[in-house]
Amino acid sequence: MIDPVADFRRILLAALTTVGAASAADAPVDTSPAVTPYRPSVSTPAALSVPGWVEVEAGFQNTRAVDPLSRASLPYAVKLAFTPDWGIRLGGDAVVRQRGADGTILTGLGDTSVIVKRRFEVDSASALGFEFGVQSPTARAGIGSGHADLTLNGIYSSDFAESWHIDVNAWATHLGAVEAGSGAWQPGWAAALSRSLSDRCGVVAELSGTHQAGKASTSQALFAASFSPSHPQTFDIGFSKGLTAASGGWSFFFGATFLLVQLF
Repeated sequence: MIDPVADFRRILLAALTTVGAASAADAPVDTSPAVTPYRPSVSTPAALSVPGWVEVEAGFQNTRAVDPLSRASLPYAVKLAFTPDWGIRLGGDAVVRQRGADGTILTGLGDTSVIVKRRFEVDSASALGFEFGVQSPTARAGIGSGHADLTLNGIYSSDFAESWHIDVNAWATHLGAVEAGSGAWQPGWAAALSRSLSDRCGVVAELSGTHQAGKASTSQALFAASFSPSHPQTFDIGFSKGLTAASGGWSFFFGATFLLVQLF
């Protein structure tokens, strides 16, 4: 017995399959190198950017707290990997504008950091990383500390369950400027869990904190989303919230990561 409905379904399914296969075959494959965003989370992955390419991160961040009452900045980072395991980056705040609790407004360049990074592959899904950084006091008084800081950072990164990724950082910063009764070392930690929703979209959630002898510990939660229109560029947007009185208030941010130029 002929079933016209069933026949129509089979013909429609065959037609859709043919069109889908043809579209997939005709769709251009993006073979361009992909960015390796470090922003907007506090933690960084063990992976480096594409060797030979200058990768740039730039964004805007606005924070509301107690003192300063508000702080708006343009954070940036310029990264260059020499090999898949060795790289360097320059970062800081291009512009900072902050309002103190007394109403004073300060505007200027932020402090500048130079960081050398080494990656150690564990297996195809995970890696370790080590960073050594120096923060130079390029900011004016009231915006920066006025002294150089040294930071050692250990990293563990891993992919799991197909679309999930984790980055765990543990660092120690030797502060150049120390208040009376406070320790010179400030340990910190950060753990970020991210998930790819598709080839272009992803989300991340992170907890981080610091501790310094003689001062109250800090901690914050961060949430962000990202969109990659193509391999060489990614856009992000999100917010963070201090979890203790010493951690500050709300912070809103957005930015982009993109490949600028290939040097070698």
